[in-house]
Amino acid sequence: MAVLEEFGADALRHTVITFRDTMKLHASGINRLNVYPVPDGDTGTNMSRTLDAVVTELESASVELETTCEAISHGSLMGARGNSGVILSQILRGLSSTLKTAKTSGAPRVAEALKAASAAAYEAVLKPIEGTILTVVRETAEAATRAANDGATLAAMLRVARAAGQKALANTPELLPVLKDAGVVDAGGAGFMLFIDSALHVVAGEPLPEPNYDDGPSAEQLEKVALRHASDGSVDVSELRYEVMFLLDLEDTKLKKFKNAWGEIGDSIVVVGGDGIYNCHIHTNDIGAAVEAPLLIGGIPSKIRITDLFEEVSEEHAKREAELGVPVGGSNSSHAGRSASAQAALPPVTCAVVAIASGDGLAELFGQMGVHGVVTGGQTMNPSTQELLDAVEHMNATQVVILPNNKNIIPVANKIDELTKKDVRVVPTCSMPEALAALVAYDPEASAEHNGSQMSRAASSVATGEVTQAIRDTNSDAGPIKAGDFIGLVRGDGVVAVAKTLENVCRDLLAKLITPERELLTIITGDGASANMTDELVAHVGQAHPHISCEVHFGGQPLYPYLFGVE
Repeated sequence: MAVLEEFGADALRHTVITFRDTMKLHASGINRLNVYPVPDGDTGTNMSRTLDAVVTELESASVELETTCEAISHGSLMGARGNSGVILSQILRGLSSTLKTAKTSGAPRVAEALKAASAAAYEAVLKPIEGTILTVVRETAEAATRAANDGATLAAMLRVARAAGQKALANTPELLPVLKDAGVVDAGGAGFMLFIDSALHVVAGEPLPEPNYDDGPSAEQLEKVALRHASDGSVDVSELRYEVMFLLDLEDTKLKKFKNAWGEIGDSIVVVGGDGIYNCHIHTNDIGAAVEAPLLIGGIPSKIRITDLFEEVSEEHAKREAELGVPVGGSNSSHAGRSASAQAALPPVTCAVVAIASGDGLAELFGQMGVHGVVTGGQTMNPSTQELLDAVEHMNATQVVILPNNKNIIPVANKIDELTKKDVRVVPTCSMPEALAALVAYDPEASAEHNGSQMSRAASSVATGEVTQAIRDTNSDAGPIKAGDFIGLVRGDGVVAVAKTLENVCRDLLAKLITPERELLTIITGDGASANMTDELVAHVGQAHPHISCEVHFGGQPLYPYLFGVE
């Protein structure tokens, strides 16, 4: 192919599309590199999904340079996901804003665009840290600028930039001890280098790199990382549990005040955008304060997404975020009409119940027990504040009880009462069996206050357990865990049983849960459970614990073959 001397609209489009396709191939390997700032393991996934949004925007835009750049800028801002995706969006916005007004787009202009991309990335981060994607982009841009000033062609300039970027990436462990301890390079920086590779492929026909990342840090290396976090006296960002993201309508003059407010409550803060609309990202332990900060200065957050970073499974997380598209704001007439229609279709009650469930069977079971609204969600798929608020507003009742059914959803549920005129009470259920016990005490004609207290009392009387499969090697009070082992968890005690087979871990877990004063075992089956296995469990309980009665319900929940509740 002919080597390009200009990086025009067509080359830019093809580079972004190639970047997206290449990122998809490398995403799992980049995920395994991710240990900083928290081991959430989804850097590649977030960058890939951000690029999906950019390419979707490109597909509906005309082919001129100006509209191409506008599509890249808008698509990356609105579609950014996760810390890495937000930083990537700012890189693409800085790049496209410079190229947008170019009369020529040879090596000097592209180098200038890379420099603008680096500046935009640094500007977006409240506390820039060297040894991350920021360093890799900056050193890439600086090398590109030097090469262009020396008269290099577009292809030669990109080769120099790539070499500098690869050197900077290899050096990231020397700048960040957490990377050196884990034996990996920065995941975001590795992702950015695929952009330069994609540009060289389009400009000069150079082959794209094949995925060749190893399995990431070992268990020993991760333990070393944890020890460093615990002993160096600095703020331990690995203990910041929640990722909060939203779009924000805010006057530009108030942006600094907002970023300073966020600086008091979290880390990994990235705010990108302009002209009154921003894409905002933070890691924090205070979800409420993160959402309230812009409200206090006249900002309006929308499309709020909250992710539990400690228990996230990357594939389920990506699936969940793909489903997030709930309209935001009560002033939209069509949205308001749908709300009124939904309310009219529900029977009027004094107090309605909204429950979170992650399986079709559970949703149906909740409906049979009087639940008026079911929000899809649960482990790894935490619903947003907006989704819960929408469900509450749709209820044909002025009083509502929420059953979160997962400890990570409780903080979000607790914010709903402040955002609605309805009287909302949260029964802090952490599992589906607790919710079923709570619903036995539910009275649709009683007040939310009465139901809240009675249902909370009923839920607290249940001992609950969950069975799932380990996704990584670690240690526990029940012994060492290998990836693929089945583990049994009890609220408050963590992992209490480990076994190679599902049958054995279920028996060991039930032995911990069933005590002489208990009378009823509720078994909720999910993905991975079989009828034969369930029958054998019931028979085992009947033989080992003859005083216990058993009820079996199909839940259909993902990730957890069995949920147990003992009353």
